[in-house]
Amino acid sequence: MMAPRLTRLVQSLPATVPFVGPEAQERARSAPFAARIGANENPFGPSPRAAEAMRQAAAEVWKYGDPECHDLRHALAAFHGVAPENLVIGEGIDGLLGCLVRLVVEPGDRVVTSDGAYPTFNYHVAGFGGVLETVPYRNDREDTAALARRAREVGARLVYLANPDNPMGSWNTAAEIDALLAGLPEGCLLVLDEAYVEFAPEGTAPPLEMDDPRLIRMRTFSKAYGMAGARIGYALGQRALIAAFERIRNHFGVGRIAQAGALAALQDRDWLADTLDRVAAARRRITGIAAQNGLAALPSATNFVTVDCGRDGDFARAVLDGLIERGVFVRMPFRPPQDRCIRITAGRPADLDALAAALPGALDAARAAS
Repeated sequence: MMAPRLTRLVQSLPATVPFVGPEAQERARSAPFAARIGANENPFGPSPRAAEAMRQAAAEVWKYGDPECHDLRHALAAFHGVAPENLVIGEGIDGLLGCLVRLVVEPGDRVVTSDGAYPTFNYHVAGFGGVLETVPYRNDREDTAALARRAREVGARLVYLANPDNPMGSWNTAAEIDALLAGLPEGCLLVLDEAYVEFAPEGTAPPLEMDDPRLIRMRTFSKAYGMAGARIGYALGQRALIAAFERIRNHFGVGRIAQAGALAALQDRDWLADTLDRVAAARRRITGIAAQNGLAALPSATNFVTVDCGRDGDFARAVLDGLIERGVFVRMPFRPPQDRCIRITAGRPADLDALAAALPGALDAARAAS
C-alpha cells in the first residue's frame, strides 16, 4: 500500500498536538473530572443573551455563516473605534495565528518567542517551515528586551508575545510593549496575543494604532466572554495586512451560531463586568488555597493562577498527577525552571472546593515519593 504523498516538510514533523484535551484524559482514566480547571476555559459561561442568540441561530444552522461576518465585524469596529477594514474574524486566535504565520513566514525564516510560551503558536511555525528562536523568561515574566534583542540578532520576520502571558499569568505594561516595538528590526512584525486582556489592569494594553505596520493584535471570545467552544476570535491591524488574510483565510470557517453568540456577548457589558468580578474572586480563593498548603501563587492578570510548588519540575508533575488522580484537572504547560509550577483556572465555587479537598493529598503523595 502506498504511503500518503505528504510534502517533505510535513514528513519531517513529529506527529504531535499542542495539548492533550481533558476529554482524552477522562477516557484514559475511565472517569470524568470533578473539577475541570486546567484549560483556561471560563466556567461561568457566556452571557444569557449570547446563549439565547445561539439557541435561535441553531434553527438556521442549515445555512452557512456569513463569510464576511458583516454584522459582528462592524460591531467590533464600532466598539474599538476603528474601521471594519482594520479587523478580521476567524476561528479563534489559534486559527488566526495559523493564517498569520502562513502569510509572513517562509521556510527557514526566523521567528522569536519565549521558551515555554504558547505551544500552538510554535506548532504553526513548525508547520510552515519557520525556525523558532526562543529566549528564557526573566523573573517568571516575558523578557521583552530579550525578545527584541534576539529578533535583531537573527533578523526575525515575526515575534510572538502574549500580554497578559499564558502560561505565567504575568503582564507587561503598554510602555514595555512600545519599547519592544521600537527595538524590533526593520520588516519584523509583532503579534500581540491579547486573549486575556479583559482581565488585565488598566495600562496593560497600548492604545490602538491601526496604521502601525509593525503590529497585529489578536483577541478572542473564548476567555472573558465564556465562548471557548464556539471558536471565534479576531485580529486588529493595518488595513493592508488585514486585507491579506482574505487571500488565504477559511471564508466559511466561522459558523452562524458563533457569529450570533459573539455579537450578543459583545453587547452585554453587565455580564462581562460580573464575570470579571467572579474571576477576580476565584483568583483570590486559589491564592488562599495555595497559601493554606504552603505554596505560593504568582500574581495574575488572567483567568488562571500559576502556583509555585516550591521544588523542581519532577515534584510539580507529581502534584499534578496527584490532583488528576483525585479528579481535578489542572495543567503544567511550562519549561524549566517554570515547570516547578502548576496552572489552575479560575473556577466556580464547587470547582475550587474540589481543589481544596484534593490538594493536601496530592502534596502528601508527591512528598512521600520524592
